[in-house]
Amino acid sequence: MRENADGNEIVLKAEGIRKVYGDLVAVDNLSLEVKKGEIFGLLGHNGAGKSTTIECILGTKKMNAGKVSLLHMNPHKDRKKLFEKVGVQFQQSYYQDKIKVKEICEVTASLYSKSLDYKALLQEFNILDKQSNFVNELSGGERQKLSILLAILPNPEIIFLDELTTGLDPKARRDMWHYIESLRAKGMTIFLTSHYMDEVEYLCDRICIIKKGKIVIEGTPKSVIHESQTQNLEEAYLLYTEMEVI
Repeated sequence: MRENADGNEIVLKAEGIRKVYGDLVAVDNLSLEVKKGEIFGLLGHNGAGKSTTIECILGTKKMNAGKVSLLHMNPHKDRKKLFEKVGVQFQQSYYQDKIKVKEICEVTASLYSKSLDYKALLQEFNILDKQSNFVNELSGGERQKLSILLAILPNPEIIFLDELTTGLDPKARRDMWHYIESLRAKGMTIFLTSHYMDEVEYLCDRICIIKKGKIVIEGTPKSVIHESQTQNLEEAYLLYTEMEVI
């Protein structure tokens, strides 16, 4: 078991990730650590390298350089074992035409040896009445809830959430925040991206802001605000994403 200086178990360690597409450096020597049971936020504007970083961590994209340990396993060599322990929700989720909500839940649950009760999750997400609807009949917010539900269904040890509450109304956003907090309380580790700084400040234990694939600053939301000498996290985020990375 790997631990950091304060004695907490490290469940994700990325060292020197580099991903290049031709002349474009999407991720540039990025290193980070995530502790068990924390909510970690990776922040940056569109095109900053967030999604590519996550894909490199998950092993769905091959890095040009660097190494990753996820739940003490190699994402490439131990893909089958990791599949059972990692949940993923991407910002853009695509489903086959004419598949019903309950059908995609049943299919997803069948892929895992130990999955949660999908009907209980549908109830918790307030979309149980949509279980017989085709997915393409759902509203944008309902589809977002479904994509998060499917990521949680295998009862993972760590979950990656890309733009957690996009498309949700204010009440649904708050309800989702409370649900994510309940997952942390159960010991789940959460790695998320978001453009909503109120969400980040409310949920995240630590954050990392990147620009052009490089880390600009990392720390707790409070420490980032303090370091930036701004009034709130939104101002700090704007400062660090607009500044030139040295």
